[in-house]
Amino acid sequence: MKNPNIVKIVALTLMVGALMPIRANANSGDRYVSNDTERPSNGAIHDYATAKDPTIITFDVTGAGTDAFQGTVPSGIAPDRSIVGFIRDAGVPSGTSRRGFLRDKNGTTTVFDAPGAGTDDFEGTRAYGINPGGAITGWFIVSGGSYVVHAYVRAKDGTFTVFDAGIPGPYPQGTFPFSPSVINPEGAITGYYTDAGNVSHGFLRAKHGTITAFDAPGAGTGSGQGTFAFSINPNGAITGYYADSSDVFHGFVRAKHGTITPFDAPGAGTDPFQGTFPAGINPEGAITGDYLDSSYTNHGFLRDKNGTITPFDAPGGGTGDDRGTLPASINTNGAITGFIFDSSYVFHGFVRAKHGTITPFDPLGAGTDPGQGTVPGAIAPDGAITGYYVDSSYVFHGFLRNQ
Repeated sequence: MKNPNIVKIVALTLMVGALMPIRANANSGDRYVSNDTERPSNGAIHDYATAKDPTIITFDVTGAGTDAFQGTVPSGIAPDRSIVGFIRDAGVPSGTSRRGFLRDKNGTTTVFDAPGAGTDDFEGTRAYGINPGGAITGWFIVSGGSYVVHAYVRAKDGTFTVFDAGIPGPYPQGTFPFSPSVINPEGAITGYYTDAGNVSHGFLRAKHGTITAFDAPGAGTGSGQGTFAFSINPNGAITGYYADSSDVFHGFVRAKHGTITPFDAPGAGTDPFQGTFPAGINPEGAITGDYLDSSYTNHGFLRDKNGTITPFDAPGGGTGDDRGTLPASINTNGAITGFIFDSSYVFHGFVRAKHGTITPFDPLGAGTDPGQGTVPGAIAPDGAITGYYVDSSYVFHGFLRNQ
């Protein structure tokens, strides 16, 4: 049975201390071998292309830790293949301080900290989304041990604007832009905020800073329940999910002008912590995500702009125990990326073409023990994919898969 505070992000690992759980606690702080353990942490790039396969470039951001559960965690990708994410550094004994990073299209990396972000255990800056104009959004935990959470947007020139959709408070309260597609080309940002009662509410922050809060109809008002927004498209449509009063999850799409339409994938379970978990929406209004069935197996789905839902399973996905197929992102052309959680509790990336062909992939160096493997997070319009992989020593590394 799942924790009542479970919320979907575009990534995961089930092990304690991992960065992105499969269906992470909404307020966890972070939304998915060869014995290649000599990978440097100095920004070095390794190209493991073959003549037949797409190129996969792996990279480590300067300053990323090299101990277990440290490393580089990409999240979002822009059309020009600029990548954002965060590192878990080695600056404190636990190695859990976070710093944001931007890796530009040429591979040059800039590490940044939101103003007021802490540098101690669990504190620091998380970056999740980037738009075509280079604006970056995410959230941070302040210094001083209070664990207060704020959201931010970082302009292309490096200027920060800090904002709160609700009354700021200590984690797990706060404002969370929390997926690769939470900022659209216009600069509108979506996400959710969690109040003092541990109830979450969706929000939309317009490009000029006006914030509108919203709740999906049927959203519960108990601890761990509420509305969780995860993706916004260029037209201003938002998708995400909500937990009802029985802790069952349902998808929703919110139109630009505010109308909210709930939906459930066929086959979604109806027991507590089962249900439908949208992850991303593209410019056409197509939505991808996963649903958890009555046996706690995850299946992917594609909901087209007219509301027709097509379930799918990537080859190799396990069954039960929250295993299976977990899509994370959909691009303009309808290609979907995400990961499978196999029968051995290992993660593998996949890409699903518009017409349904699914191709699994793993970078060289991805581990093959439980909690290791490949966790894609985002797909660019041209099909380039970014994410991270966990090696045989449980260290995290970034990758870029070029189509």
